[in-house]
Amino acid sequence: MQSANFIIRLNNQKRHGIQYYFLFLFLLLFLILNQATALTPSQKPAKPNLPPDLDMLVAQVMKTFEVPGLSLAIVKDNQVLLAKGYGVKKLGQNEPVDAQTLFGIASNTKVFTAVALGTLVDEGKIRWDGRVIDYLPDFQMYDPNVSREIMVKDLLCHRCGLGLGAGDLMLWPASNLNRKEILRRVRYIKPATSFRTTYAYNNIMFVMAGELLERVSGIRWEDFVREKIQKRVGMVHSNTSCALVDKEENMAWPHIPLEGQVVPAKTLYLTENVDPAGGINSCAEDMAKWMLVLLNKGKLPDGSQLVSEQVINEITGIVTPIPISKPAPELTPAAMNFNGYGLGLRIRDYRRYKVWTHTGGLEGYVSQVWLMPEIGLGVTVLTNQESTAAFAALTNQIVDYYLKAPKFDWVEAYRQFVARNEQRSREELEKIYASREKDTWPSLPLADYAGLYRDDWYGEVEIKQENDGLTIRFKHNPELYGKLEHWHYDTFVARWFDRELRADAFVTFYLDHEGKISEVKMLPFSSDVDFSYDYQDLLLRPMPKEKK
Repeated sequence: MQSANFIIRLNNQKRHGIQYYFLFLFLLLFLILNQATALTPSQKPAKPNLPPDLDMLVAQVMKTFEVPGLSLAIVKDNQVLLAKGYGVKKLGQNEPVDAQTLFGIASNTKVFTAVALGTLVDEGKIRWDGRVIDYLPDFQMYDPNVSREIMVKDLLCHRCGLGLGAGDLMLWPASNLNRKEILRRVRYIKPATSFRTTYAYNNIMFVMAGELLERVSGIRWEDFVREKIQKRVGMVHSNTSCALVDKEENMAWPHIPLEGQVVPAKTLYLTENVDPAGGINSCAEDMAKWMLVLLNKGKLPDGSQLVSEQVINEITGIVTPIPISKPAPELTPAAMNFNGYGLGLRIRDYRRYKVWTHTGGLEGYVSQVWLMPEIGLGVTVLTNQESTAAFAALTNQIVDYYLKAPKFDWVEAYRQFVARNEQRSREELEKIYASREKDTWPSLPLADYAGLYRDDWYGEVEIKQENDGLTIRFKHNPELYGKLEHWHYDTFVARWFDRELRADAFVTFYLDHEGKISEVKMLPFSSDVDFSYDYQDLLLRPMPKEKK
């Protein structure tokens, strides 16, 4: 019996051995085939889908927010899913926007400036924590201590102590001051807060970053970014100066809301002095390539690095915290858990996913770049109208699709948000006019208000008596020329002859104990005036009158 049982056990072991043998062969064959499939060069991951009815969504956004032309780029998982133009370049001409049509990307230029400086960091020519004066010895801030301590990265993260938009009148509207002259004048702009304590959006420091780039590299910012950034990325249609808007053949024309309707802008208030802060013109095709490089931590399609991964990490890390405010009631799903500014990029979250983003705005153009590194998604929306609601609604709707987020109608939400803001603007204007003291007169004859006035950082502003009234003219901004309309007491309102500016201002004259004008201060007429008209930073003093 023991012998028989042994034979039976032996036969069972043989059968099991044969089964294990074939199972081993099957697993080995599976692994070989799987490895071979993975290594097949022609095999590519399935292309992610675009949101359904995307063209209908774009059309709805453009109609709702009166956008003539729009350029849209979407990248996902290292692939370009869409680079497409919609609408027209200019109302009344019906020439369509295509994937190569250029738009002013405005402050979306700022990350290009940061990356350009990053190339110098990689080359060992500068350090992020290097002192600005070591590379740009003639750079000075109002506070000598700040002049001594401010670092390269401080130029790129809005924490230098200047107020919102401080110094922008040296850039906007079209100023005749070049960047080197602006560099000389920055030292006269008084700070609004202590150094490195407060976030306040500022363009002037990016202009200074452009000057530092030129001083270290020996190459103008425009040429450096074109040759060493755009060309390497493959941005073959883009340029590096907003002064080229009317010189490009395939260019979307800027449009503005004026007197209740959207119209093509008649005047371009653009000069190259603003370029490092907001000068690039680009298109859907090129912005798709740019987004892929940023999402791939600086890696170019050929495998080389535009900048090191370490530089990208510096750029996309929060340097300056930004206070988190509660979103408008219509926009509750946009609530944030963290918010800050890196180097040329804003860093925040959306539905608990990290976002690298920036917006851009120039007269007649607004745009948004939105990057979500955790899911490999990038969206760029460029428009030739000043509706920030348009790019926000479109971006959020697209992002929600890829996040599989709860259904939410962002177009309707932003329509309600815009309507409420428009109502707020009307009510604000009613209060402003209601506060006007009637039956008051200037303290002095009009001729006594005329003269040349000077601000330390801006320069000269001239007030003249013309045609039984007063006019005001900013010497460095030719478009800032208008009439002074008496408001009450010694306050007037500057009504610019060019109504496209949409930037009227209060002008108040202060008298000394002798009844003579000692200084003049200005304020935007309402909160709808763009922050770049930083009238509030001016302190105008009368200059001695020439003896006849």
